[in-house]
Amino acid sequence: MNHNTPDAPLSPLPRTGFDRFQEAIRYARTEAMITGLAALSLYRFAAAPPPGMIERIDVLVARTRRLRSTHQIRVVRAVEPPHPVEIDALPVAPVPRALADAVSALDDAGVVRRLLTEAVSGGHCEPGAVVRELNRARLLTRPHVVDAVDSLLAEGRSIAEDRLYAMVREFALPDPLWNVDLRLPGGPHLGGVDAFWPDQSVAVELDTRAPRQDDDALWTEYTRKREHLERLGITVVHLTPRKLRESMDQQATVVRTALMAAGDRQPAAYVVVLPR
Repeated sequence: MNHNTPDAPLSPLPRTGFDRFQEAIRYARTEAMITGLAALSLYRFAAAPPPGMIERIDVLVARTRRLRSTHQIRVVRAVEPPHPVEIDALPVAPVPRALADAVSALDDAGVVRRLLTEAVSGGHCEPGAVVRELNRARLLTRPHVVDAVDSLLAEGRSIAEDRLYAMVREFALPDPLWNVDLRLPGGPHLGGVDAFWPDQSVAVELDTRAPRQDDDALWTEYTRKREHLERLGITVVHLTPRKLRESMDQQATVVRTALMAAGDRQPAAYVVVLPR
């Protein structure tokens, strides 16, 4: 079995929790992993109970396994189980999958919101990965989950915007106009962008969309706006939260290259810039 390793070392698991988790894995035997609230406790989520306080341990196995739940162990099945992360020598489901399995058994809106928000603000994963798993588990029909997802996406956008500000500052890019709307003089609204350099006609747009049931419509609207701006001679640089987190230097180079290439392009159409 291939295991991924968390980026940062975690403190040792208390023995009482460790023994119970080991017992759950031994019960499920091969190709099994801890998931749900138990997994989030292993990731040291503040919003999850500590390992020793987990009443029932969720264990993720392949759908074809013949295994029954017990009083202390809940068997969760997957058509294609993900690659586990190894924590304290235990196989653990990745955070997005563990969150979905935890949320499926929770009715407390406050707990669900705190878990989802901590996943993003704590740097465990991107909002899109969480929403994909919630959608796969058909949890986006539950009102308290939808409300929590809205908070999650707002948190994810705020973090991505902070990273964009940091990129401009740390890599000494020219100061743009932040969070503006673009409009043709006396004409239609062209849409909002997260950063705009009017002298070079370069815009940056953060793609913080998440795959939800209306994703196709959102993607169509986003593509239409981008194509319209580019027909007017405005270069649109598309950045995702993950790219900013994992390769900020490369994204800064992309933006710098677009700014430097402005002199080689035909002049862009004049647009009115308004605060958003």
